[in-house]
Amino acid sequence: MEQQRLYKTIYSVAKAINSSLDPSRVLAGIVEQVTGAMQAKGCFIRLLDKSGSTLEPSAYYGLSERYAQKGPVEVAKSRLDQEVLKGRVIKMADVTCDDRFQYPAEAKEEGLVSMLVVPLTARGERVVGVLRVYSGQVREFTEDEIEFVNCIANLSGLALENARMYHALKRASELASDFTYRTFED
Repeated sequence: MEQQRLYKTIYSVAKAINSSLDPSRVLAGIVEQVTGAMQAKGCFIRLLDKSGSTLEPSAYYGLSERYAQKGPVEVAKSRLDQEVLKGRVIKMADVTCDDRFQYPAEAKEEGLVSMLVVPLTARGERVVGVLRVYSGQVREFTEDEIEFVNCIANLSGLALENARMYHALKRASELASDFTYRTFED
C-alpha cells in the first residue's frame, strides 16, 4: 500500500510539472505532495543563489513562515548542505543533536526531529539545490522512501530547467521581434 501511495504521488507530480511553466507554482505543489505521501511534518526546497554560496527558500509546506524565513542557509556554514551539494543523500535521526545542521534551536522550536535531504539536480548531474523532508518524531527513512524523494528531486530539477528554458526562449523571441520591428522601422 505504501509503494502505491508513492507511485501515485510521482504521477501527480509529473502531471503538475507538465501543466505549468511557473516554477514557484510547480514547486509549491511538489512540497505539498511529498509531505502527504511521506506522512511527514513538512518539506522544503531550497535553491542555490547565483553565487552558489547560499540556499534560498523556494517552496515549503507544513512548516511555519517563521521557520522558513529563519535566516539564510550559507553553504560555507552548513556541513550538511556541503555534503548534499556534492550529490550525497543525508539522513539525520535528530537534527537538534547533529552538528552538521545549521539551525538546531529553531528546528527544536518548530518540532522537527528527523530529516532526509537529497540533492536537487538539473541538466544531468548539476546540483542546483536541496529537497528536505522533516519528521516530527524520530524516524528511519526506508530505501523506498529515499528512492521516492530522489525521484521527486530529479523531477523538480526537470521542472526548473523546463521553466528556465521556456523563459529564455520567450525572452529571445521578444528580443528578436523587437530587433525586427526596429530594423523595418528604420
